[in-house]
Amino acid sequence: MKMEEMRGRVNTWREELASLVEDTGIRYGGEPVMSTTTRKPVENEPEIEKENLKDQVTGFLKSWGEMLLELGKGCKDILQQTVITEDSFIMQKLGGPVAKVSGRLRFLNEFLPEDRDPVHAWPVVFFVFILALSALSLTSNHDNLVQPVKKVRMHLPSASRILLPDGRNLAYRELGVSANRARFSVIAPHSFLSSRLAGIPGVKTSLLEEFGVRLVTYDLPGFGESDPCPSRNLNSSASDLQDLADSVGISGKFWVLGYSSGSMHAWAALKYIPNRIAGAAFFAPMINPYESGMTKEEMRRTWEEWLPRRKLMFFLAHRFPKLLSHFYRQTFLSGKHGRIDKWMSLSLSKKDEVLIEGPIFEEFWHRDVEESVRQGNTKPFIEEAVLQLSNWGFSLADLQVRKECQRRGILPWLRSMYSQEQCELVGFLGPIHIWQGMDDQVVPPSMTNYINRVLPAAVIHKLPYEGHFSYFFFCDECHWQIFSTLFGSPQGPLEQKMAMVEAPFEGDTKEAYGTTD
Repeated sequence: MKMEEMRGRVNTWREELASLVEDTGIRYGGEPVMSTTTRKPVENEPEIEKENLKDQVTGFLKSWGEMLLELGKGCKDILQQTVITEDSFIMQKLGGPVAKVSGRLRFLNEFLPEDRDPVHAWPVVFFVFILALSALSLTSNHDNLVQPVKKVRMHLPSASRILLPDGRNLAYRELGVSANRARFSVIAPHSFLSSRLAGIPGVKTSLLEEFGVRLVTYDLPGFGESDPCPSRNLNSSASDLQDLADSVGISGKFWVLGYSSGSMHAWAALKYIPNRIAGAAFFAPMINPYESGMTKEEMRRTWEEWLPRRKLMFFLAHRFPKLLSHFYRQTFLSGKHGRIDKWMSLSLSKKDEVLIEGPIFEEFWHRDVEESVRQGNTKPFIEEAVLQLSNWGFSLADLQVRKECQRRGILPWLRSMYSQEQCELVGFLGPIHIWQGMDDQVVPPSMTNYINRVLPAAVIHKLPYEGHFSYFFFCDECHWQIFSTLFGSPQGPLEQKMAMVEAPFEGDTKEAYGTTD
């Protein structure tokens, strides 16, 4: 029974090792004496730390490195003692030619540092050269797998032009029905880094004809094929817009359409030529982010949505605009195409990300940028950025409809005592519609909240889950909803015998005021 227990019991390796160490190896004639004493622990004996896998791998690699180093030294010694000696077969055959070549190339040693031995320096240089060639070949093979960056192409002039009173040429484009059949005329100034080719991106000609719309777009001064303006401001922008309307045969009122940063030119038209404007449609309207009328909460919600690089661009445009030239030359004026979010430092919503990655948007974006940067000059872009962040010369609150009475002076005061006080409505009397994506991170909804606060008569169309591009770009259903909101049911173009109607669909201005979610 005891023997079976001893056979069934398996000793650990520590016990086996202890038994071997403690065994004296002395054998007696009788039964072997087995020591049963155990090793007593010594006080203050340091514990043996177990080696982890990381230490083992590190030690293994160090050992291999030392072995390879010693192997290299040994191979070097063998070559020096056998191959490079004067008596060796190789030196007898190649020694003379090599000496001649080295003598002719001895002048290259002048390019080496004085403390470097050419015998040791040139092999190192040669080895590094081989490594560089290998790296370049790998990089070239990798570049073949990556899609090459497209270069900006220049196109032949294709725009129609008008001559402005100051001698400048203004390039424009027309879509939709002809002038004598237009039921509604719409003029759309473009946004930053855009051109007359943008308009309403992806709008169908059939939709314009269905509503009888004539869409006129134009290049801002210095953009596309339009001549630069020596003294640009929003007043001159409104004058250009009015001269364009007169030149293309719009005798009555017309609508203005503003998208993103191009909205400031539409706001200027409402301020300086309100008698020519039938109504206004805005999409993600950009305002001055330094607007003093914004509350701290509106300001905070606006700035927190932007990337640090975009904040830097705004700061430079506001304080040091001349420094913008360097950044523009590195991006959209570099002669190469790039993503809109990278060049403009934009943070986009999910729907915007999906849209800009599509081939339709990419084709449109590349062609629009190529037209925008046609003149290759940074000045108009800097002027546009500065204009956005400077004092516009008016406040949006000035567009609010209000009654203004003449009370200054003695005569108006005496007349008010004996007759009814003479008052008139000031501000913009037509309808204002604003579409705002609630997930827009380029023009945050806080900007539209400010506009709604100072212009409570404006109609706000809040768009859940929509971003900065997703509702306005290449959306047939969205375009139909926009036109039906602005112009009512589609009635087609006018008959040539009928007079052109430019009045807004809503009729009474008061019925157009309100806010819709």
